[in-house]
Amino acid sequence: MLTALTVRDIVLIESSALEFAPGLNVLTGETGAGKSILLDALGLAAGGRAGARAGVRPGATQGSAIAVFDPEKKHPARALLRESAMEADGEIILRRVISADGRTRAFVNDEPVGVALLRDLGAALVEVHGQADDRGLFDNATHRRLLDAFGNHEALAQDVAERFAKLETARAEAEELRRAAAAAQADAEYTRHAADELTALGAEEGEEAAITAARSLLMNATKIAEDVSAASAALSGERGAEAGLASALKRLSRMNEEARKAAAAAETALEQAYALTEDARRELDSLLASLKLNPRELEKKEERLYALRDAARKYNVQPDALPRLQAEFEAKRESLETGGSKVKAAEASVEQARETYLAAARKLSAARKKAASDLDAAVATELTPLKLAHAKFRVALDPLESEAANGLERVAFEVATVEGATFGSLAKIASGGELARFSLALKVALSEASPPAALVFDEVDRGVGGAVADAVGERLQRLAKTTQVLLVTHSPQVAARAARHFRITRLDDKTRVHMLTDDERLEELARMLSGANVTEEARAAARRLIAEATPKRKKRA
Repeated sequence: MLTALTVRDIVLIESSALEFAPGLNVLTGETGAGKSILLDALGLAAGGRAGARAGVRPGATQGSAIAVFDPEKKHPARALLRESAMEADGEIILRRVISADGRTRAFVNDEPVGVALLRDLGAALVEVHGQADDRGLFDNATHRRLLDAFGNHEALAQDVAERFAKLETARAEAEELRRAAAAAQADAEYTRHAADELTALGAEEGEEAAITAARSLLMNATKIAEDVSAASAALSGERGAEAGLASALKRLSRMNEEARKAAAAAETALEQAYALTEDARRELDSLLASLKLNPRELEKKEERLYALRDAARKYNVQPDALPRLQAEFEAKRESLETGGSKVKAAEASVEQARETYLAAARKLSAARKKAASDLDAAVATELTPLKLAHAKFRVALDPLESEAANGLERVAFEVATVEGATFGSLAKIASGGELARFSLALKVALSEASPPAALVFDEVDRGVGGAVADAVGERLQRLAKTTQVLLVTHSPQVAARAARHFRITRLDDKTRVHMLTDDERLEELARMLSGANVTEEARAAARRLIAEATPKRKKRA
């Protein structure tokens, strides 16, 4: 609910702070006192447009409007805050600051926000119905949601939306397969040729580098063999290292025992060197044997290298990319062979998803048809007491040209205010006091269908009196049992039913707000009944109105 409204320097209001109660809150006062300014300020705080009706007070540099709400924990407004990564617990404070040049700033819980978020939060928290306001019930975009809430089939509507999403996914997948199959078919001959060619080539990643290295080795085999032979000769020839080491070891072996003991370490080192020299010579001989030039081997390496590079140039890729390209063409060739069956399978999935969606959508349509009939009847019972006996209301269910996430039909609330007239939108046909009373009738009928945190009516009883005004008051009081209601009224029959009563006065071109005590409330109702000169008869009539409007308590047994 709306707990408080603070207004500073807006039009005629210098500073006003209102604390609201649950149930019916009434604002009364003389015409021109500024009652509607307060509602316009509330609309400004809730994301409405700034303008002449909600502008800065003359002489002030800026104005502000602050609305404090305390909705239930599961209220949609809290979900909006969480989606925006904002604190969603506790009170929700909407603040709008407007400068003299018309620029505005928006805040939620003292955090600066965009006007779009403020407007969305405001729409979720408060709904305004007045002489010039066609939002809320008069916004066609809300009618489907309200009908679904009224019929208590929101879960079915959610199921339809989920099934439609699956249908759209299936359609997208089928379309992608059709495009792929069509593209593959267009280049079928080329695809098959490339796949065959690359498969026959059988290129491997890194193969080009390996062949290049092997080819270089083979091409330089003669020169390498000469160098290896020379190295081997330096080890094993008559004057080679191997012969020298053997000679040294032979001389040491001929020394006497004492000399050999002294040269033992040297002898051991020579033996190790000799063994290593033998190993080196054998390795060189082995390398020399492998370097014997095989012209056919070199030819084979060159042919393979040229084949890899030719294929790379042909397909405009690097040689190492040939294996991946081969896999791609093989996949395309497979698609050519299996694409048709995949498309058929996908199309079958689409049809299955569509049938599943249609089954749920038709069930929803049937539920909406029944709910529409029930709502038509519920609204009809409210129209006659509100002096709208000639008006007709209906919920129009118009088939859509194609399936949609919201179902198979467009939902619109329509009315005809003159006998025999054609039905049309609420905002276009209903006007003035009729507009507000229509909104009241609808809200009473839809009282259980996701009510906002607060409802605001601006002179819903304008132009009516007597029994009609009493009927308006009775319905407002009934509505206020489930939803907080704020009301600007000139009707004492309606004002007498208030849970909290505010009097709006204008003094020295400034609007002032005062919450009335019980005695003050009696005087205000008497004033509304008799005019400037309050009589005892008016006071007595006011007492009767309050007594009649006060709910009777059941006596204890």
